[in-house]
Amino acid sequence: MTIMIDTGNYIAAKAAVMARPQVVAAYPITPQTTLVEGIANYVANGEYKGEYICVESEHSAMAACIGASETGSRTFTATSSHGLLLMHEMLHWASLARLPIVMCNINRVIGPGWNIWTDENDSIAQRDTGWIQFYCSSNQEIFDTIIQSFKIAEHEKIVLPVMINYNAFILSHTSMPADIPTQKEIDDFLPPFKPHWKLDVNNPVTHGNIIGTAYYEHIRKGMQDAQDHAKKIIKDVAKEWERQFGRHHGDLIEYYHCDDAEYILISTGAIGAESKAAINNLRKEGIKIGLARLRVFRPFPEEEIRKLAKQSELIVIDRNISIGSNGAFYNEIKSALYGVSDTKVTGFIAGLGGKDVPYHDIETMCKKAIKSKKVNNSQIWFGFDGGE
Repeated sequence: MTIMIDTGNYIAAKAAVMARPQVVAAYPITPQTTLVEGIANYVANGEYKGEYICVESEHSAMAACIGASETGSRTFTATSSHGLLLMHEMLHWASLARLPIVMCNINRVIGPGWNIWTDENDSIAQRDTGWIQFYCSSNQEIFDTIIQSFKIAEHEKIVLPVMINYNAFILSHTSMPADIPTQKEIDDFLPPFKPHWKLDVNNPVTHGNIIGTAYYEHIRKGMQDAQDHAKKIIKDVAKEWERQFGRHHGDLIEYYHCDDAEYILISTGAIGAESKAAINNLRKEGIKIGLARLRVFRPFPEEEIRKLAKQSELIVIDRNISIGSNGAFYNEIKSALYGVSDTKVTGFIAGLGGKDVPYHDIETMCKKAIKSKKVNNSQIWFGFDGGE
């Protein structure tokens, strides 16, 4: 094992190459560009020997991955923001075709107005496409999650694509150390891809043809069943990774000081990492508060959220907004608790457009939630026009 000190994008490129995909489809978009450039460097120095396809758009990048995956190849790509939106049609195609494609999405604002900084509206807009969604909070977690995602996506009870999300610039362009296993160790953990179906001229089948309503329902039900299975498989793969490499970032949720907590903060991504400093400071003030960092948004960890609500009041920070409603995480947490818990849930929207959310702001949000007597009202826009 070696230490690699580099940006989230270059560490992601290293993980992607070490997973030995036969095909990588590449199209640049800020702030993802350096990820596919990193893979291009591995092509140039001979470390990556797969097929590196430079395409003319993000739509074509996903189409290339679909075609490659259908022929039985392990595939990888990456994108961000409007590139992810341009893929939208093909994201549905990949999941409905049950193709285990792995993709990194570097969370960036949707415009206009034009802004290259981070929030989560790009990936949240794709939550209903059928893709499994991870949200990472460190460069080490990016590396580990990419390798694990191939194993999860290719599992016989799942066979769905996986999207690994992390924040633009806060992680994509910030250098941090990461432990990099040897190629043999990765190969032992992630064996070669054995497709569960593929297009083969020697064994012709029809796929993606016109079907009736009864059969189409089976396709959708199969995807739902696969997402349900993923809740267990993600945990199993995380435990296997911990046994082999000694690291555990959590499976569906990472818990921090939750055992005796009277209040639990739920956040994700880089805000989730920053929240640990806030929790430490609030603990020093005698406030029994913990952090549940949401790592997986699809499948949504309903059971874990309900267990948290049995012991504690919940505080939710969203770096996204479903216009006309609330933040996506806040809405889904309330939905998970409906009819089974009357636990108070206080929500905040913060950090849109890449606005910094430092630990002292997180502390302020937590204190306001604790003092508030309101129960399950609409979310508070923190720091909006100098107030809330």
